[in-house]
Order: sequence, then C-alpha cells, then structure tokens
Amino acid sequence: MDRESELYAPVKALLQRQGYTVKGEVGAADVVARRGDEAPVIVELKLRITLALFHQAVARLKITDHVYIAVPKPTGATARRALKDNLALCRRLGLGLITVRADGRTEVQCDPGPYAPRKSKRAQTKLLREFDRLQGDPNDGGATRHGIVTAYRQDALRCAALLAEVGASRGQDVAKATGVAKATTVMRDNHYGWFEKVEKGVYDLTGAGRAGLVHWAGSWEDE
Repeated sequence: MDRESELYAPVKALLQRQGYTVKGEVGAADVVARRGDEAPVIVELKLRITLALFHQAVARLKITDHVYIAVPKPTGATARRALKDNLALCRRLGLGLITVRADGRTEVQCDPGPYAPRKSKRAQTKLLREFDRLQGDPNDGGATRHGIVTAYRQDALRCAALLAEVGASRGQDVAKATGVAKATTVMRDNHYGWFEKVEKGVYDLTGAGRAGLVHWAGSWEDE
C-alpha cells in the first residue's frame, strides 16, 4: 500500500459489518464511526507505526475511549517482531490496533481498554540474579560501544586473569583461587575464544584471552 487512503475502505467495511455508520476525515480524525447512542469510534490511518502516530492516537482519547490505529500488516520476521512490540505498547496505552493485509483483509490485533500486564516472576528473578552476580558497576547505562559486561563475562575474565598470572591450571584450582564455582565449565565452553585445553581438566590462556584482559581491564573487579 502506497497511500493511507487505501486503508480506508477495508477499515470502513470492518466497522460497517459491526453495525457502525462510518465517515472519513471528520474534524481532525481520519475515521469516525457511530452506532446508536454509543461513544464514537475513532481510527487513525497510517502507512507505518511511528511515535507521532501514538501521540496522535493518545490525543484522540480526550474524545473517546474507543481509539484504534490502523496500519498495513507488516511482512518479514523483523517487521513481525516490531508489530508484537507495538501491539504491547498499544495495550499499555489503551489503544486498539487494526492491521490491513495487502489483499484488503482486516485483522483486529487488540481492542482499546485498560491493560495491566502480568508480572513475570521468572524474568524478575533472572534480572535480580544478574544484578547480584555483577561485581561493581562495569557498564554505563545505555552504552554498548564496547559491548556489555555480564556476570558470565566477569567470571571468564577472572579465570583469564589467573591464568595470565600463574599459567596453565586445573579447573578446580582456578575455581578455588577465583571464587568462580563453574570455572571449569566456563573455560571448557570457551565462548569468547580465550581458553585452550592443554590436557584433561587443565586450561591455558590464548592470545585472544590476553587481548580480552587488556580490552576489559578492570571490568571484573569490585569497586
């Protein structure tokens, strides 16, 4: 679809099937629908979802609680993920979302109304566990230029620092000296390419590991 007006006919037909009388471009609204003495339904038509569209739709909530945004249904994996995120935002804002397929078929993704998402205890526990495992405050909030220091990376860095100091070591000795209980697993899995197996249960540091210690200097230590 190349024009917002191409969305109008499918959206109008959708509302008419539900018994509404529909008119386009009423005042500042793209679409207004009436059914008896009920509060009006307003639909804002756009070719893509933008922050300005959300601002516009939220402003219409001053007129009625029944506000939808209507956009062409996106295709492709990335676009579908974006639609999922925007659907969650619509629900948080109390807005409805209608998508229109290329063949003109409309799909109501959500209706307007109050929304209180269920809290995920699992997600909260995971977040707090990572918070507790992180040593110090190694990341500037919002900064990703050099990557993020996770608790796992800090464990790997502590193992690498010990190997740089004492040379090839047994996993159990590294665990004892660094306090990284899963040191053997970290070095065996070798997600960053920092370790090499010398013999059974014994690991040494690679050139990449020495470079990692320089790049991430100080990011695994307590403040």
